Amino acid sequence: MKASKVICALALASSVLAGQAVAASWQDQLSSAASELSNSSGASSTAGTASSGLSLSTLTGLLNGGNQALSANSMTNAAGVMEYCAKNKLASVTSTENLKSQLMNKLGMEDTAKAVEKPDYNQGLMGLLNTGKGQQLDLTTIGSSPLAEKVKTKACDLVLKQAANFVS
Repeated sequence: MKASKVICALALASSVLAGQAVAASWQDQLSSAASELSNSSGASSTAGTASSGLSLSTLTGLLNGGNQALSANSMTNAAGVMEYCAKNKLASVTSTENLKSQLMNKLGMEDTAKAVEKPDYNQGLMGLLNTGKGQQLDLTTIGSSPLAEKVKTKACDLVLKQAANFVS
């Protein structure tokens, strides 16, 4: 009888230890996944930093931050951003090029040489959106997650709407 109690106690002890090992392994996997996720969407809100993207909360804030958070603060910058959006297939190339041409004419920058002299325009070409909130958003470095792509698309849509309102 004593031997069976000892065997039961040993079996119970080994199952508890095995359960703890599985729990520790599962916790390690969760920690690893969380670490990987935070590294793949490291936060950076300044232009020119070499990060793989903005944090989830920053991207969500941009999407929910009102139109000024993703609108251009100048039509010159908007013209450059429009070309960036068209080249990166974030907006319809045909409608974007047509609207950009009208905008450039209205700004007196029909000649590409005149446009290139404008820092705002050049920044837009590189994907730097000078926002209505006085900040600069680098569309090239905000990441490629589905949320980051939504931010890019919304920014392009808003800039196109700005330009359409300006030329009409």
